[in-house]
Amino acid sequence: QQIQFADDMQEFTKFPTKTGRRSLSRSISQSSTDSYSSAASYTDSSDDEVSPREKQQTNSKGSSNFCVKNIKQAEFGRREIEIAEQDMSALISLRKRAQGEKPLAGAKIVGCTHITAQTAVSPACLGWDTSFSLGKKVPSDSKGAPVLPGVAVFAWKGESEDDFWWCIDRCVNVDGWQANMILDDGGDLTHWVYKKYPSVFKKIRGIVEESVTGVHRLYQLSKAGKLCVPAMNVNDSVTKQKFDNLYCCRESILDGLKRTTDVMFGGKQVVVCGYGEVGKGCCAALKALGAIVYVTEIDPICALQACMDGFRVVKLSEVIRQVDVVITCTGNKNVVTREHLDRMKNSCIVCNMGHSNTEIDVTSLRMPELTWERVRSQVDHVIWPDGKRVVLLAEGRLLNLSCSTVPTFVLSITATTQALALIELYNAPEGRYKQDVYLLPKKMDEYVASLHLPSFDAHLTELTDDQAKYLGLNKNGPFKPNYY
Repeated sequence: QQIQFADDMQEFTKFPTKTGRRSLSRSISQSSTDSYSSAASYTDSSDDEVSPREKQQTNSKGSSNFCVKNIKQAEFGRREIEIAEQDMSALISLRKRAQGEKPLAGAKIVGCTHITAQTAVSPACLGWDTSFSLGKKVPSDSKGAPVLPGVAVFAWKGESEDDFWWCIDRCVNVDGWQANMILDDGGDLTHWVYKKYPSVFKKIRGIVEESVTGVHRLYQLSKAGKLCVPAMNVNDSVTKQKFDNLYCCRESILDGLKRTTDVMFGGKQVVVCGYGEVGKGCCAALKALGAIVYVTEIDPICALQACMDGFRVVKLSEVIRQVDVVITCTGNKNVVTREHLDRMKNSCIVCNMGHSNTEIDVTSLRMPELTWERVRSQVDHVIWPDGKRVVLLAEGRLLNLSCSTVPTFVLSITATTQALALIELYNAPEGRYKQDVYLLPKKMDEYVASLHLPSFDAHLTELTDDQAKYLGLNKNGPFKPNYY
C-alpha cells in the first residue's frame, strides 16, 4: 500500500562566500602577509592547489558527470556512508518498506544541501529508480562522502562563491535530463532555477525545503503570487524543530568550539543571539559547563522563555565589551556588525550557528587596515591596528557543519522527514496541493518519530478505547494538533 499523508518579483539574497582560492597547511601562521587581498579565502589542504573544475576525473563506471575534490577517495567515502548507516536505522527501515512499491520510481531530484557521509545516506536510500543531482559546499572533513552510485555530485570543501553557483548550475543544466523534484536547503537552488531556468518549473512537481531562510523565501514568493509549484515546509515540522535544531545544536556547539579553540567554558561570559530552538540548545549546553550566558532576542515570547530558563536577556551592545564568546543563532543578517566587532575585547571568539554566512558582517572585516592570520583550519585571527585580535570561526559560516560533525542520529530524523515529504509531493494526485507552502501533517511527524524509537528500545503506551474517546483522539494518532 502506498504511503499517504494527509509587487516586482522579490530577488533572493545571494550569500557571499569565499572569493578566490588559497591553500595553507594547518599549522602555518601568516600574520605578516595575510591582509584583505591575501586572506580572502582558504581551502584546508596544501596537497592540492588545482581547482576540481580544472580536473579531468572519471569514476569506476566511466562517467565524468560529477565534480568533486578527489575521486580517488570514493572507497573511503563509501566506508564513511556505511558507518553512518549504522545510526540511521529509520532511513534503512524506510528503504526496506518501500522496496516493493518504489514510490519514487521515475523521480528526478535535483538537490542543494550540505553533503557529508550522513546526508549522502538519503539519496542512497531513496534511489528506487531515482536520479539525483546534488550540489553544495562540503562542510566536513568527510573527503569521500559525496561519492554515490547513480548520483551526479558537484561539490567540494573550499568552494568559492563562483564555484558554489557553478555547481548548482551544473546540477540544473544537464543535457538529456530534467528534474521533476527540488530538494533545497536555504533556497539557493530554488532561486537559481527561478532566475536562470524558469521553464524547468513546468515539470517540477514540488519543492521540499528544510531551512528557516529557505522557507521564509518560499512564503515571500507565495505571498507575491510567484510560487508556481507546491512546496513542503520541512523546517517547521516538529521532528526538525525539536530534534535537529534543539538537540543537535546542544551537542554540536560544544564540539565545534572545542575542536577549533580548545576553550574552557567554566566562568566564560557568552552571549547567544537568538533564543529559538537552536539558541535554546546552545544555551543549555553552555550553561551546563558553567558558562555565564546572556541572550539577545527580538521576540518577547522567546525572551520570556530565556528569562524563565535563568538567562539574562540583554541588547548585544550592552555586553559586547565584556563577553568572551559571541554566537549567532537568528537566521537573520548583520546581527553582529563592524561596530560590534570594533568594540569586542581582545581574543573574543565569534561564530555562527544560524543561517549560512549572513549573520556576522564578515565583509566589513575584509578591509586593508585589518590583518587576517590563519592559525589553524577554520580559525582566523582578525587583527586590528592596535594589536587586538578577534577569533573568527569558519569565516562566519555554520560552525557545526564547518568545524565539527553533526550527530548522525539527528540527521537521520531530518533525512527521513525529507524523504517522506518527497514521496508525498511526488505521488500526490493532481489538485491535492496547490501553488502554496504546506506544513507536514502531524501524522507524518509521528511516523518519523516512531521509526526512531526502536533505537532506544522504547515501548509506547496505547490508549484504551475509553481513553481515546475521552480525549477525542484516534488510538493511532495523530496526537498533536496541526498548530503544534
